[in-house]
Amino acid sequence: MDKQQEYVLRTLEECDIRFVRLWFTDVLGVLKSVAVAPAELESAFAEGIGFDGSAIEGFARVHEADMLARPDASTFQVLPWISEQPGTARMFCDILMPDGTPAAVDPRHVLRRALKDAARSGFTFYTHPEIEFFLLKGYPEVGAKTPEPIDLGGYFDLTPRGPSHDFRREAITMLERMGISVEFSHHEAAPGQQEIDLRYADALTTADNVMTFRLVMKEVALQQGVFASFMPKPFTDLPGSGMHTHLSLFEGDANAFHDPTDSLHLSKAARCFIAGLLRHAAEITAVTNQWVNSYKRLVMGHEAPSYVCWGHNNRSALVRVPMYKPTKGNSTRVEYRAPDSACNPYLAYALILAAGLKGIAEEYELPPGAEDAVWSLSDAERRDLGITALPDSLDSAIRAMEGSELVFDTLGEPLFEFFLRNKRAEWDGYRRTVTQFELDRYLPTL
Repeated sequence: MDKQQEYVLRTLEECDIRFVRLWFTDVLGVLKSVAVAPAELESAFAEGIGFDGSAIEGFARVHEADMLARPDASTFQVLPWISEQPGTARMFCDILMPDGTPAAVDPRHVLRRALKDAARSGFTFYTHPEIEFFLLKGYPEVGAKTPEPIDLGGYFDLTPRGPSHDFRREAITMLERMGISVEFSHHEAAPGQQEIDLRYADALTTADNVMTFRLVMKEVALQQGVFASFMPKPFTDLPGSGMHTHLSLFEGDANAFHDPTDSLHLSKAARCFIAGLLRHAAEITAVTNQWVNSYKRLVMGHEAPSYVCWGHNNRSALVRVPMYKPTKGNSTRVEYRAPDSACNPYLAYALILAAGLKGIAEEYELPPGAEDAVWSLSDAERRDLGITALPDSLDSAIRAMEGSELVFDTLGEPLFEFFLRNKRAEWDGYRRTVTQFELDRYLPTL
């Protein structure tokens, strides 16, 4: 037993923690949990806890259902929203097959594998997400009327004793009590919309933090009598919720993206990494934007990307190079603006990293940057600049992913095939559904 595992067992006893929730995610990024008694943890660390993998989205077929969840002691945290004693804690798990080998369909394993690929090239991958979501009145029900935001605020608005301000203060307190550092928080552009930005961390820690973040937001919201939604686009005429993510590669303590002699202070590795993101953007969009509703956000305007291009400090571009700080070379980074806050962060970050590393390995050439708002250009102007469109529907994103060698290799065949099957079924269900738009427009007149 290692020191981290010993620390967990000691803390359980000292803090009177009687329930330990073991967390993992399915292929779609839905959080799963099984609670175990502290007495079972020592064997869980050594062997894992058995469960029926065939009951989890994408994990196993019925005839190969036995799987194991082995807790990662480094992710141990007490759950601060459960105040009564005895206490409750959680740990993330790695999913194993009965012989102890990693399960190919475990999203956490997919990201670990991508990070090992980066490490073989000497890189550590860091990420910093800006997570947007809506706070809504009441708990939404199927067939309910249009959701109602909790306020009428806008970008950076502060209303004394406003519900959004009070919510963010309580939510950030909860996150920090779980060891998740927050860099910024503010009211976003739409009524009821919030943004909370997490500090830089390695990509695996960030993905774990995003999963914890989504649950904490929902718990705190319910405590305050409201509902937190990470649906990418709940309102037709308001901006959607993205998860713009800042990315950088480090070689030891040095930022591999920084070159003080370059006009934008971008190294060759950074330029090739951006080129990789651009070349493979369409292929990975079905994962970074995995829901039918995701493509209602990826429309022109509202600062969500619609086209495959990059730019210096250009918020209409898919990849943005933030303004350089002369005294902070290690802050050089790029921002990938496609993902929404309802994606599976493990798979999204694995594919973003794989695309960038492919660009470095094959020395992709970076095309000229877009300096104008890409939405304001005509189709002919975009064509002349070589700017192509991102997939505009889940169907087109699936088609782009189907033939992608990069996505197949990164996800592995079992997960790749299940993901495509699941998304095709979602698209088919959406395609068959008669919407309120159609009823309102056609029923009275046709």
